[in-house]
Amino acid sequence: MQVVSEGSRWMLRLSEGDDLHEKIGSLVDSAGVKAGAVVMGIGMLGSASIGFWNGREYATRELITPHELVALGGSLAIADGRPSVHLHASLAGPTHAVVGGHLVHGKVGILAEVLVAGFPGRTFGRPMVESLGLRALDLEPAPSE
Repeated sequence: MQVVSEGSRWMLRLSEGDDLHEKIGSLVDSAGVKAGAVVMGIGMLGSASIGFWNGREYATRELITPHELVALGGSLAIADGRPSVHLHASLAGPTHAVVGGHLVHGKVGILAEVLVAGFPGRTFGRPMVESLGLRALDLEPAPSE
C-alpha cells in the first residue's frame, strides 16, 4: 500500500489482494483518525460481497468475478474502542451492469485508489441502535463511546 498525506487527508493506492476494510482500518488506526469519511474510491475488486439491508439483516450477494470499482464511499468512526469502517460501493462487471450496496467485503484486484478525509479533534461513534438492529453513525457521541 502506498499512502501520501496532506493535513487530515490521505490518498491510498492499494495493491492486488489487499482487503479494503483492513487497509483503511489500519490507516485510520495508525493515523489516530477517530472521525472521517472515505470520500471516493476507484479501481478493481477481484472479489466482493455486497449487502442490502432488508430490515433485519444484510442480504448478501457474492461477486467472484472481477468488477470495476466505479464508486466507493463511507464513514469512519470508533465502535467498541476500535476503528469502524462502513463502506458502500458501486461495482461494474464484465457486461457493464452495475451492482451496489453495503460493501461487506472487498479484495482488491490489480489496484484501488482511495481518498480518506479526517475530522481532526472529533470522534464519531457507531453505537448499536436496537430499534434498527444495526450500528448507526453518531456524529456527537457521549465521551465514554
